[in-house]
Amino acid sequence: MKVIYEAATDTLRIIFRDAVVEDFSEDRSGVKVDYDADDKIVAFNIRQASKLVDDPRSLDHIVVE
Repeated sequence: MKVIYEAATDTLRIIFRDAVVEDFSEDRSGVKVDYDADDKIVAFNIRQASKLVDDPRSLDHIVVE
């Protein structure tokens, strides 16, 4: 998984796996979900991220077992 924040475009991208994006949905303004050919989620794209998340420049990674 990768998390990329592009400050120049204020876009946050969360990539769950490397796959070819075949389709997407944008049910909420500014939030796009990318899907592969098997309809599995590939990534989330959040435009105007600084307005929608607390701090797009920071990341906490927690694994709960």
